[in-house]
Amino acid sequence: MMIYKILNKISTTIQDLQHSVYLKVCIGNGLKLGKNAVVRNNVSFGSEPFLVEIGDETRIASGVTFVTHSGATINIRKLEGYEQVRNFGRIKVGKNCAIGSNSVILQDVEIGDNCVLGANSVLSESMPEHTVYAGNPAKYVCEIEDYADVLKKTTVNYPMELEKDRKSLNQWLKLNLPEKFKTAK
Repeated sequence: MMIYKILNKISTTIQDLQHSVYLKVCIGNGLKLGKNAVVRNNVSFGSEPFLVEIGDETRIASGVTFVTHSGATINIRKLEGYEQVRNFGRIKVGKNCAIGSNSVILQDVEIGDNCVLGANSVLSESMPEHTVYAGNPAKYVCEIEDYADVLKKTTVNYPMELEKDRKSLNQWLKLNLPEKFKTAK
């Protein structure tokens, strides 16, 4: 088991280093990344990171893709009368947003402040501030306060001092988190 832990640590360290380099390259190429924004591994800002702006305190989960142009135009340009077709657009994500894992955000989209985009969503329209969207295509789900109320009702209470030590928190969760599941419909 020890050898697997060592190999996993090496692999994770390499992935983190690649991610750090990629993020620095994107910032060097014009990506606007707000203060205290968190960008997890395997996020893609595409070939035009200078068209993407991320607000302060925003969290972007792993696997998110920002699409600032339509790659299909290269095929469309082969059709008579469409040789000049080009498609580029900006993407702006507001402050204090959460973008779920493996979501895709298309060009010409603005996400307002205090928004949540659910995991695996494809967002092709702008989101007003204080909203939650999800799905493919992503659609309005509720206001952020409604979502916060749901989360408040399902909050797991544990000793807050454990948040300073993730290993201890994980151990507490392993031993104390009840086995309750959503009912089947």
